[in-house]
Amino acid sequence: MTYVTNSPEETEALGAALAPGLEPGVVLAFTGDLGAGKTAFVRGLARGLGCSGRVTSPTFTIVNEYEGGRLPLFHFDLYRLDSAGELFDIGWEDYLARGGVCAVEWSEKAAGALEEDCLRVDLRRGGDDGQRIITVTKGGEA
Repeated sequence: MTYVTNSPEETEALGAALAPGLEPGVVLAFTGDLGAGKTAFVRGLARGLGCSGRVTSPTFTIVNEYEGGRLPLFHFDLYRLDSAGELFDIGWEDYLARGGVCAVEWSEKAAGALEEDCLRVDLRRGGDDGQRIITVTKGGEA
């Protein structure tokens, strides 16, 4: 499915609308340029899951955890990783086993480590300032 949002608030709202349909253990693999709205989308996911806490990009910590909702949310930012192997070094398999939602920004950095059936979320800038074209697919679907 392809969606068009026109502000960070609309991008967050889309994330919140997607959250109720997510199952334990699901991985959302985000792609998109710097500033495309990946973290805004994850803020919406957190709100839609009922997680508390301020959602920020985990660029330097690699992963932020948000609890207290229907499912825990594990928010990864792989921008600083050099290989998929580093994802396993920080406990990737343990996060998967915890039955939460794993939202992975810069997922292309660990393509070999992610399951093929994960949800793929691609965010691109649209023609207008603030506009985003967001495509959500399951695994290899187009």
